[in-house]
Amino acid sequence: MPAAAAKDPHIPVLLAPLLRAVAPVSGIWIDGTFGAGGYARGLIEAGAERVIGIDRDPLAHEMAQGWIADYEGRIELHRANFAQMDEIAAQVDGVVLDLGVSSMQLDQAERGFSFMKDGPLDMRMGQEGPSAADIVNDADAFDIADILYTYGEERASRRIAKAIVAARAEAPITRTLQLAEIIESCLPRAKPGQSHPATRSFQALRIAVNDEYGALMDGLMAAERALKPGGLLAVVSFHSVEDRMVKRFMQARAGQTGRANRYAPEIEAEPPAFEIVTRKAVGPDADELERNPRARSAKLRVARRTGAPAGRIDAGQIALPRLKEDR
Repeated sequence: MPAAAAKDPHIPVLLAPLLRAVAPVSGIWIDGTFGAGGYARGLIEAGAERVIGIDRDPLAHEMAQGWIADYEGRIELHRANFAQMDEIAAQVDGVVLDLGVSSMQLDQAERGFSFMKDGPLDMRMGQEGPSAADIVNDADAFDIADILYTYGEERASRRIAKAIVAARAEAPITRTLQLAEIIESCLPRAKPGQSHPATRSFQALRIAVNDEYGALMDGLMAAERALKPGGLLAVVSFHSVEDRMVKRFMQARAGQTGRANRYAPEIEAEPPAFEIVTRKAVGPDADELERNPRARSAKLRVARRTGAPAGRIDAGQIALPRLKEDR
C-alpha cells in the first residue's frame, strides 16, 4: 500500500462489504464519486486493473495530486459529473457510487455544507452556479418551503421559509450559522440523541444547489450504458430517498416491478438490463460503526448488468422527488 493511502484520513463507508459483494474484482472500474479516493484504492488493491475516477469537486482533484502518481497510471481522474460517465468510458467491469456529501466537504467550513461550523453559505460541490445563499436570499417563501419539504422532508418547511424571508429583509443571509440559528428558532430544541434541528433544511438546500436527485437518476442510466454484460453497479446511499431511488431503479431495470393495474392491457416487457445481487440493502456491522460513526445510515445495493440493450427510465418509476414547478 502506498504511504499516501495509509495517511489518508477519509474512511470509505461499506468498503469491505462492497468488495465482498462484487468479488472477484478485476478489469476496469469507474469510481463515479471519487472524493478522497478510498473506493478507487480499495478496488485496485482488491484486483482491479484500472480505476477511472470522476468528481466535479476541484478539491478532490487537488487532494489526489499528492498520491495518485504512486499508482503508476492505474488510477486516472476526470473532472465531471458522474451522470457523464458513459461519455468518459464504456464497456467497463464495474461502477461504484458513494452518494451525498463527503466528510472532507463537511470538514471544510469555507465550503458551507455544515451547520456546525461557521462559513459562507455555499454548498456547491462543483463550486459553480447558484449557491445556497442565492436560494435563501432570492427565492420566495413558497419555493423555499417546497425545497425544504420535497428534498428534506421537513414538516416545518413553511414556518422556516417565512422566518428566512423575514430575516433576510433585515440583512442578507450569508453565513451557515446565521441560517442554522434562524432554523433553530422555528423548531423545538433537539433532545439527546436527536439530530440537529437544521439537518433536514441543510440537506434540502444542498440537494437543490447540486441537483443531486436529477444527477442520481441520470447517473444510474449512464452506468447502465457504460457497463458491459456481467459488469457490476454498486451504490452506497445515506438517506431513505436516495436508497428508494436506487432500489426502484434496480427493480425496474431487472423487470421486477410488475403491472400497477392488473386490468390494464399487458405491455411486452423489455429484456431485463440488470440482475439484482443484494436482495436486501447491506448496512454496516458493529466493527465498522465503532470505527466510523458516519456509516450509521449507509446502505449498499449491487446489481449485475445483463446483455440486454440499455434503456431509459422515467422519474415516476424511481420515485424521483420533484419540486412543484417541475411536476
